[in-house]
Amino acid sequence: MPRPRAFDERHVLERARERFWATGYAGTRMDDIARATGLGKGSLYGAFGDKGKLFHRVFDDWCTAVVEVAEGRLTGGPDAEALARLSGYVHLMAENTASDTERRGCLLAKGAAELAQYDPTVAGRSAETMTALLALLRTEISAAQRHGDIDGAADPERLAALLLTVVRGIEAVGKAGLAPETLRDVADTALAVLPRPQRQERLATGRSTARENQRGAGTAT
Repeated sequence: MPRPRAFDERHVLERARERFWATGYAGTRMDDIARATGLGKGSLYGAFGDKGKLFHRVFDDWCTAVVEVAEGRLTGGPDAEALARLSGYVHLMAENTASDTERRGCLLAKGAAELAQYDPTVAGRSAETMTALLALLRTEISAAQRHGDIDGAADPERLAALLLTVVRGIEAVGKAGLAPETLRDVADTALAVLPRPQRQERLATGRSTARENQRGAGTAT
């Protein structure tokens, strides 16, 4: 009968995540993780396997958390609030990046950039995560279309891909040092370019023209 583990597995995984997040996969040694966790390498190998398997475990947990954050912002609710949910999610991602003063970025992006070309497990988990995020965004865009806040003739798949690219791109350029205010402006601009129904555009144009006419009449008087 195997002996019960004399350590907190979740704590060990969190400490290992911090090392991989800070120095990347190649820059992290099992000796580093052993020191960070207080465990011997033998215990680490026995519990989690080699460095690759340990990273896969950490990476999978991270990807799960990324989707859970999105689900917390984008799943459910009335159609009338769908555009607000989209806006809240995009702004949350920009704000998280803006507050990342250490510029560590996202472990999903970091791990995929470093390993996806060579590691089928990382490549597959990355693609699975992006597909899940795309589906959440597409669902909210469709809900906003049903309510009339986004042009119903637009392709929700393409708009979802656009927002996903913006969200992940904000993380990349933020890590490279783009100013926080610029990151927030990018989020605002991405939401502003979502196509509005023609009816709303005509109304907005009509209101603008009416205001111009009123100002012109006031000046003439």
